[in-house]
Amino acid sequence: MRKPSDRSKEAQAIFRNHGGILRMREAIEFGITRTVLYSMLDRGFIERLHRGLYRLTELPSLGNPDLVAVSRKAPNAVICLISALAFHEITTHIPHEVQIAIRRHTRQPRITYPPTRLFYFGEKAITAGVETHLIDGTEVRIFSAAKTVADCFKYRNKIGFDVAIEALRMFHEARRLRPSELMKFAAVCRVEKIIRPYLEALL
Repeated sequence: MRKPSDRSKEAQAIFRNHGGILRMREAIEFGITRTVLYSMLDRGFIERLHRGLYRLTELPSLGNPDLVAVSRKAPNAVICLISALAFHEITTHIPHEVQIAIRRHTRQPRITYPPTRLFYFGEKAITAGVETHLIDGTEVRIFSAAKTVADCFKYRNKIGFDVAIEALRMFHEARRLRPSELMKFAAVCRVEKIIRPYLEALL
Protein backbone atom coordinates (compact mmCIF):
# COMPACT_ATOMS: atom_id res chain seq x y z
CA MET A 1 0.00 0.00 0.00
CA ARG A 2 1.39 3.38 -0.99
CA LYS A 3 2.09 5.91 1.72
CA PRO A 4 0.36 9.32 1.62
CA SER A 5 3.76 10.93 0.98
CA ASP A 6 4.26 8.71 -2.08
CA ARG A 7 0.86 9.71 -3.48
CA SER A 8 1.73 13.36 -2.90
CA LYS A 9 5.05 13.01 -4.71
CA GLU A 10 3.34 11.28 -7.63
CA ALA A 11 0.72 14.02 -7.76
CA GLN A 12 3.40 16.72 -7.74
CA ALA A 13 5.14 14.96 -10.63
CA ILE A 14 1.86 14.95 -12.56
CA PHE A 15 1.52 18.70 -11.97
CA ARG A 16 5.10 19.30 -13.19
CA ASN A 17 4.50 17.25 -16.34
CA HIS A 18 1.56 19.53 -17.20
CA GLY A 19 3.15 22.93 -16.62
CA GLY A 20 2.52 23.08 -12.88
CA ILE A 21 -1.11 24.17 -13.19
CA LEU A 22 -4.17 21.91 -13.30
CA ARG A 23 -7.90 22.23 -13.00
CA MET A 24 -9.50 19.87 -10.52
CA ARG A 25 -11.19 17.98 -13.33
CA GLU A 26 -7.84 17.51 -15.07
CA ALA A 27 -6.15 16.41 -11.83
CA ILE A 28 -8.81 13.76 -11.25
CA GLU A 29 -8.51 12.55 -14.85
CA PHE A 30 -4.75 12.15 -14.33
CA GLY A 31 -5.32 10.02 -11.22
CA ILE A 32 -5.05 12.57 -8.41
CA THR A 33 -7.87 12.03 -5.93
CA ARG A 34 -9.68 14.88 -4.24
CA THR A 35 -8.26 13.71 -0.91
CA VAL A 36 -4.67 13.95 -2.18
CA LEU A 37 -5.40 17.31 -3.82
CA TYR A 38 -6.81 18.80 -0.62
CA SER A 39 -3.94 17.32 1.39
CA MET A 40 -1.44 18.98 -0.94
CA LEU A 41 -3.32 22.25 -0.54
CA ASP A 42 -3.30 21.98 3.27
CA ARG A 43 0.42 21.16 3.31
CA GLY A 44 1.29 24.06 1.04
CA PHE A 45 2.46 22.02 -1.97
CA ILE A 46 -0.14 23.67 -4.19
CA GLU A 47 -2.14 26.88 -4.07
CA ARG A 48 -5.61 27.70 -5.32
CA LEU A 49 -5.41 30.33 -8.06
CA HIS A 50 -9.14 30.51 -8.57
CA ARG A 51 -12.04 28.19 -7.99
CA GLY A 52 -11.13 24.77 -9.36
CA LEU A 53 -7.66 25.83 -10.56
CA TYR A 54 -4.50 24.80 -8.70
CA ARG A 55 -0.78 25.54 -9.08
CA LEU A 56 2.42 24.15 -7.60
CA THR A 57 3.83 26.61 -5.07
CA GLU A 58 7.40 25.73 -6.04
CA LEU A 59 6.97 27.52 -9.35
CA PRO A 60 8.14 31.15 -9.78
CA SER A 61 5.58 33.82 -8.97
CA LEU A 62 2.87 34.27 -11.56
CA GLY A 63 3.22 37.32 -13.76
CA ASN A 64 -0.27 37.36 -15.31
CA PRO A 65 -2.37 35.01 -13.17
CA ASP A 66 -5.72 36.18 -14.51
CA LEU A 67 -4.69 35.70 -18.14
CA VAL A 68 -3.36 32.25 -17.29
CA ALA A 69 -6.54 31.29 -15.42
CA VAL A 70 -8.83 32.40 -18.25
CA SER A 71 -6.68 30.72 -20.90
CA ARG A 72 -6.85 27.44 -18.99
CA LYS A 73 -10.63 27.66 -18.80
CA ALA A 74 -11.17 28.93 -22.35
CA PRO A 75 -8.22 27.70 -24.45
CA ASN A 76 -9.86 28.67 -27.75
CA ALA A 77 -10.45 32.28 -26.70
CA VAL A 78 -8.05 35.13 -27.50
CA ILE A 79 -7.10 37.88 -25.05
CA CYS A 80 -8.25 41.13 -26.61
CA LEU A 81 -8.89 44.87 -26.32
CA ILE A 82 -7.86 46.49 -23.01
CA SER A 83 -6.47 43.24 -21.59
CA ALA A 84 -4.27 42.84 -24.67
CA LEU A 85 -3.27 46.52 -24.58
CA ALA A 86 -2.14 46.07 -20.98
CA PHE A 87 -0.12 42.99 -21.91
CA HIS A 88 1.60 44.92 -24.73
CA GLU A 89 2.05 47.94 -22.42
CA ILE A 90 0.34 50.43 -24.72
CA THR A 91 -2.36 51.73 -22.38
CA THR A 92 -2.62 53.56 -19.07
CA HIS A 93 -5.97 51.94 -18.35
CA ILE A 94 -6.00 49.22 -15.72
CA PRO A 95 -8.19 46.29 -16.80
CA HIS A 96 -10.74 45.31 -14.15
CA GLU A 97 -11.80 42.26 -16.14
CA VAL A 98 -10.20 39.92 -18.62
CA GLN A 99 -11.53 40.72 -22.08
CA ILE A 100 -11.56 37.79 -24.47
CA ALA A 101 -12.68 37.22 -28.04
CA ILE A 102 -14.50 34.08 -29.11
CA ARG A 103 -15.96 32.97 -32.43
CA ARG A 104 -19.48 33.97 -33.23
CA HIS A 105 -22.06 31.22 -32.82
CA THR A 106 -19.90 29.26 -30.36
CA ARG A 107 -20.84 28.25 -26.85
CA GLN A 108 -19.97 30.76 -24.17
CA PRO A 109 -17.27 29.41 -21.83
CA ARG A 110 -18.18 29.11 -18.15
CA ILE A 111 -15.85 31.36 -16.21
CA THR A 112 -16.97 32.46 -12.76
CA TYR A 113 -13.61 33.97 -11.81
CA PRO A 114 -11.71 36.12 -12.66
CA PRO A 115 -14.24 38.66 -13.99
CA THR A 116 -14.41 38.14 -17.74
CA ARG A 117 -16.07 40.00 -20.60
CA LEU A 118 -16.78 38.30 -23.91
CA PHE A 119 -16.64 39.82 -27.37
CA TYR A 120 -17.85 37.85 -30.39
CA PHE A 121 -15.57 38.12 -33.42
CA GLY A 122 -16.17 37.01 -37.00
CA GLU A 123 -14.00 34.39 -38.69
CA LYS A 124 -11.46 36.80 -40.19
CA ALA A 125 -11.20 38.93 -37.06
CA ILE A 126 -10.74 35.97 -34.69
CA THR A 127 -7.86 34.47 -36.69
CA ALA A 128 -5.94 37.59 -37.73
CA GLY A 129 -3.00 38.71 -35.63
CA VAL A 130 -3.17 35.94 -33.03
CA GLU A 131 0.06 35.37 -31.09
CA THR A 132 0.81 32.61 -28.61
CA HIS A 133 2.80 33.63 -25.55
CA LEU A 134 4.12 31.24 -22.93
CA ILE A 135 3.15 32.77 -19.61
CA ASP A 136 4.03 30.88 -16.43
CA GLY A 137 4.10 27.59 -18.31
CA THR A 138 0.76 28.12 -20.03
CA GLU A 139 0.20 28.98 -23.69
CA VAL A 140 -1.90 32.15 -23.82
CA ARG A 141 -3.44 33.34 -27.09
CA ILE A 142 -3.26 37.13 -27.39
CA PHE A 143 -3.89 39.45 -30.31
CA SER A 144 -0.78 41.30 -31.51
CA ALA A 145 -0.37 44.95 -30.58
CA ALA A 146 -1.25 46.16 -34.09
CA LYS A 147 -4.35 43.96 -34.32
CA THR A 148 -5.43 45.07 -30.84
CA VAL A 149 -5.21 48.76 -31.77
CA ALA A 150 -7.40 48.09 -34.82
CA ASP A 151 -9.85 46.12 -32.65
CA CYS A 152 -10.04 49.02 -30.19
CA PHE A 153 -11.12 51.38 -32.97
CA LYS A 154 -13.73 48.84 -34.07
CA TYR A 155 -15.11 48.46 -30.53
CA ARG A 156 -14.61 52.12 -29.61
CA ASN A 157 -18.26 52.54 -28.61
CA LYS A 158 -17.93 49.71 -26.09
CA ILE A 159 -14.52 50.47 -24.54
CA GLY A 160 -14.17 54.19 -25.23
CA PHE A 161 -12.75 56.15 -28.16
CA ASP A 162 -10.13 57.63 -25.82
CA VAL A 163 -8.76 54.13 -25.17
CA ALA A 164 -8.25 53.52 -28.89
CA ILE A 165 -6.61 56.90 -29.58
CA GLU A 166 -4.28 56.57 -26.58
CA ALA A 167 -3.27 53.05 -27.65
CA LEU A 168 -2.40 54.28 -31.14
CA ARG A 169 -0.31 57.13 -29.71
CA MET A 170 1.53 54.91 -27.21
CA PHE A 171 2.13 52.29 -29.90
CA HIS A 172 3.75 54.98 -32.06
CA GLU A 173 5.80 56.39 -29.16
CA ALA A 174 7.11 52.91 -28.38
CA ARG A 175 8.55 52.86 -31.95
CA ARG A 176 6.76 49.60 -32.69
CA LEU A 177 4.15 50.97 -35.06
CA ARG A 178 4.38 49.90 -38.70
CA PRO A 179 1.66 51.76 -40.63
CA SER A 180 1.26 49.07 -43.31
CA GLU A 181 0.74 46.38 -40.68
CA LEU A 182 -1.78 48.47 -38.76
CA MET A 183 -3.75 49.30 -41.90
CA LYS A 184 -3.82 45.63 -42.87
CA PHE A 185 -5.62 44.85 -39.61
CA ALA A 186 -7.73 48.00 -39.97
CA ALA A 187 -9.00 46.51 -43.22
CA VAL A 188 -9.91 43.26 -41.43
CA CYS A 189 -11.81 45.29 -38.83
CA ARG A 190 -13.29 47.65 -41.45
CA VAL A 191 -12.06 50.77 -39.69
CA GLU A 192 -9.55 52.05 -42.27
CA LYS A 193 -11.33 55.38 -42.78
CA ILE A 194 -11.58 55.92 -39.03
CA ILE A 195 -7.95 55.14 -38.19
CA ARG A 196 -6.31 56.84 -41.18
CA PRO A 197 -6.61 60.51 -40.08
CA TYR A 198 -5.33 59.72 -36.58
CA LEU A 199 -2.45 57.72 -38.02
CA GLU A 200 -1.52 60.45 -40.52
CA ALA A 201 -1.50 63.01 -37.69
CA LEU A 202 1.19 60.97 -35.91
CA LEU A 203 3.44 60.39 -38.91
